[in-house]
Amino acid sequence: MDMRTPLGKVRGLGSAKSGTEHFWKVRTTSIALVPLLLFYVVFLIVHAGKPYAEVVSALSNPFVATINALTIIASIVHMKLGMEEIIQDYIHTEVTKLVLLMLNSFFSLLIGGLCLFAALKIAFAG
Repeated sequence: MDMRTPLGKVRGLGSAKSGTEHFWKVRTTSIALVPLLLFYVVFLIVHAGKPYAEVVSALSNPFVATINALTIIASIVHMKLGMEEIIQDYIHTEVTKLVLLMLNSFFSLLIGGLCLFAALKIAFAG
């Protein structure tokens, strides 16, 4: 027995009205993170044991700095979306859910800002 209205079936929206969009955002960020994180695995293998100055110099390369910033942004967005999903699925009190969703947004913004600041500081220091 299908509980959706005919219009809901046509639009493909669930009860929250944004499930499909959320699903695709999570999938898109996870796909974007695959090559970005593979880049970092190779980067870490190549620079393991190298002197600090050489690693900072490599991180200040414009290409590496751009990949670094993209990785930070994609990771933070992916983390925020994943936590939103967990909060929405497992927290049933509306006030608590609202507070946790706001804290999740603020936390993601704070961590993303700090990570980007660190990456930019390294990029422009080298």
